[in-house]
Amino acid sequence: MTELRFHRDLYQGESVDEALQVYAAYGELARAEEERYWVVRVTGKTAERERRLCRELANYALGLTIRGRTAE
Repeated sequence: MTELRFHRDLYQGESVDEALQVYAAYGELARAEEERYWVVRVTGKTAERERRLCRELANYALGLTIRGRTAE
């Protein structure tokens, strides 16, 4: 299991949620909230798949956040 932490000052919660929906089929994803972070716990079938899923999920969430902020 790998834990990703998305700082609330940088990432939009809606973007993290949308990224979770897109990548849900590729592994086990669990979202939690902390005061300053959106926390996502990622479990993949293999260690390599888990690492790749983490990278893809983080990039996708960042891209959605950037797109959302430029549209405002």
